[in-house]
Amino acid sequence: MVSTQEITTRGKASDVEAERLARVEAAAYRIRHHALNMGEVQGQGYVGQALGAADMLAAVYADQLRFRADDPGWEDRDRFLLSTGHYAIGHYAALAEAGIIPVKELETYGSDDSRLPMSGMSTYTPGMEISGGSLGHGLSIAVGAALGLRYQGSGSRVYNFLSDGELDEGSTWEAAMGAHHHQLGNLTAMVDINALQADGKTDTVLRTEPVTEKWQAFGWYAQRVNGNDVGALLAAFDNAAAQAAAVGRPSVILCDTKVGRGVPLLEDREKAHFMRIEEHEWQLCREQLTAGFEGKAAR
Repeated sequence: MVSTQEITTRGKASDVEAERLARVEAAAYRIRHHALNMGEVQGQGYVGQALGAADMLAAVYADQLRFRADDPGWEDRDRFLLSTGHYAIGHYAALAEAGIIPVKELETYGSDDSRLPMSGMSTYTPGMEISGGSLGHGLSIAVGAALGLRYQGSGSRVYNFLSDGELDEGSTWEAAMGAHHHQLGNLTAMVDINALQADGKTDTVLRTEPVTEKWQAFGWYAQRVNGNDVGALLAAFDNAAAQAAAVGRPSVILCDTKVGRGVPLLEDREKAHFMRIEEHEWQLCREQLTAGFEGKAAR
């Protein structure tokens, strides 16, 4: 027999998870909205990647990362390293959502003397841990950061965001070996698998599948999920957190995403790596984004 107390406890747990899911989904919506507003400033940019990765960024900043919005350099913070510098538009949106930079400042994106250049620069932007314009270096830096934090006796974690195109780089796999060798249980990598890179479709440039098995062979705790399903992302982060330790297996979450996610007008564009969007289309994009979010919330 199930007791009333057990039913009540389960109900409360369910309510907490529902609130958590709704909170992160709302953050992802706002991140997408910020990215569209920034893209309109330039009329073009890596908008598709920002839309596709918004759920991943929201899961980190609204649910996982330990930080202080008013003190981005707080010593005990978790580190989020954006290896893919051209995804900075999405990262800026997440930093604004987290309160680390003012939402108003997003209007300066890519402008002269802005703290928000089109490719992420740690010397310019509060909360930007590394300069990531040259791809393939982020995981190496993350390994060094995670190892250094452990030597310091810190409980901080390192999260590294990289792309499926970066799996073409030998330096990424050298870093993966290093993370396993040093048993960096305080390191979680996130790979945005959107199947697209500058030179074309990822599988035609250099085939990396079976990618999950490759990470497992390198000694990592590997999970593959729909990166546009917030519930699946949160479950994967929970599993990774359960693995976390000062000494243990590093974790990787492989996230299948869709470029332009949330805006049907942009989801199937042929040239989607660097998008040029017509002046009259920006408001339509925002309307589609809002309609999709409100429709989902109503269900």
